[in-house]
Amino acid sequence: MWDERYSEPGFAFGTEPNDFLKEQFQRIPAGGRVLCLAEGEGRNAVFLAEQGYRVTAMDLSDVGLNKALKLAMDKDVTITTQVADLADYQFGENEWDGIVSIWAHMPTDVRRYIHTQIVPALRPNGVFILEAYTEQQLSMEAVGGPPAAQKARFNSLKNMQNELTELQEIIGVEKQRMVLEGKYHQGLSAVVQFVGKKNK
Repeated sequence: MWDERYSEPGFAFGTEPNDFLKEQFQRIPAGGRVLCLAEGEGRNAVFLAEQGYRVTAMDLSDVGLNKALKLAMDKDVTITTQVADLADYQFGENEWDGIVSIWAHMPTDVRRYIHTQIVPALRPNGVFILEAYTEQQLSMEAVGGPPAAQKARFNSLKNMQNELTELQEIIGVEKQRMVLEGKYHQGLSAVVQFVGKKNK
C-alpha cells in the first residue's frame, strides 16, 4: 500500500513538518541524534536536519525514503535512511537524543513492542515525541487515520501512560485540532499528543 501511495506524483502528506513536531522539537537536545519512525517521504526528518539534528529516517517503503532523500537534497541537508519493519526493528541502546513518531499507527502488539524499546534507546535527557489519531477520528469528517476495520491501530493517551511509565510526561493530551498535511490528512481531527523525557 505505502509503495503505491508514495509512487503518486507529489508528496502524500506535503513537504512541511507536522505542526506538533514543529512546536516541540526544541525539547530534543540541540544537535542530537534523532530517529524518525515510519517516516515515509521524509518531511519531518528533513525539517529536523534543517534545525541541525543528525537524523535517521526509517520506514517500510523504500519508495517513500527515496523521496525523502530527494527532499533532503533539494533542501541542502543530509539525512540517513533505513528500510525496516517496526514489527522487528532494533532501536539500539543509549543511541538517540530524540525519537519521533508522527502518525505511525501499528497493531497493538507492534505498538507495545516499540514502546518497550523507547526508554532503553534514548540517551539521558532524550525525548520521545508522538502524535497519532485516536479512535474518535472515526466519527470525524476529516481525512486521515486507520480505517474502521483496523480500530486497534488507533492510539490513546492511556496507552502512552501505561506503556511508557519510565518517561517523565511533559505533554499528554487528547484533543481535536485542524490537520492540513497534503491530500491524505485534511480537516478537524481527533489526536493524541505526547512528549516524554528520559531523566537518567
